[in-house]
Amino acid sequence: MTRLPTLYLSHGSPMTALEPGAAGAFMQRLGPAIDARFGRPRAVLALSAHTLAREPVLLAAPRHETLHDFSGFPEALYRLRYDTAGAPELATQVQQLLGDAGVPVQRLDQGGLDHGIWTPLRYMYPGAEVPVLPLGFVPDWTPQRLHAFGQALAPLADEGVLIIGSGSITHNLRLLFGSERPPVDAPEIAQSAAFRAWVAERAAAADWGALNDYRRQAPFAALMHPTDEHWLPWYPAGGAAGLAAAGTRLHDSVTYGCLGMDAYAFGAQGQALLQALAH
Repeated sequence: MTRLPTLYLSHGSPMTALEPGAAGAFMQRLGPAIDARFGRPRAVLALSAHTLAREPVLLAAPRHETLHDFSGFPEALYRLRYDTAGAPELATQVQQLLGDAGVPVQRLDQGGLDHGIWTPLRYMYPGAEVPVLPLGFVPDWTPQRLHAFGQALAPLADEGVLIIGSGSITHNLRLLFGSERPPVDAPEIAQSAAFRAWVAERAAAADWGALNDYRRQAPFAALMHPTDEHWLPWYPAGGAAGLAAAGTRLHDSVTYGCLGMDAYAFGAQGQALLQALAH
């Protein structure tokens, strides 16, 4: 097995699990492309916008149940299951890496996968073949601190661990649940397009100075992320590929006119994964 890329995936609305659309079709190709080019991961280390804590915490249960951490959706969505093995041995390794970097991390022998984790994985690995270790992060840490947090995890990518940050490239629910909800295939608003284009350009240039300062430099940053918990998984995912790793956009689509579904791979392996997806 060669070094794995690290990933940032936009998981979108919980309805993505029922209505895959373009992003779901991409995720269905993503798992087989990773396996073909790099080998099947031995585990997934997942940092999701929906598993947050006051200090870093590992959910090190031997098995995970599906969490339906949302309300008001069709009953069929609550019947979906993605129960899978946990990775307690990996939790021990992650604790050591973070401890060596001066970052204490709590460990709980509890489990559960939020929809930001199980929605992409049920498309990537529908048989739940890969054990999962959720790592809750601190949402009030700065981008710089989260980027450094990810750098401490970098050795895992050489050891068969697929590191995934799961969020949304744009995420303003007020635009979705206003007086009139836009249709899923609504044309993209200009502000969303500008933000996503800026991210793609800065990621390709490995301009972490600008990316870390996105709140001030990115166009329409506050509109696209009134709160930034769905954007923040970008930073540990990018950091885990190395200090100055570029980001390769693997997928580019939008739902509801403003909810971006972009996916990125970081590091030199990103281009190889993009090529594998093309075949």
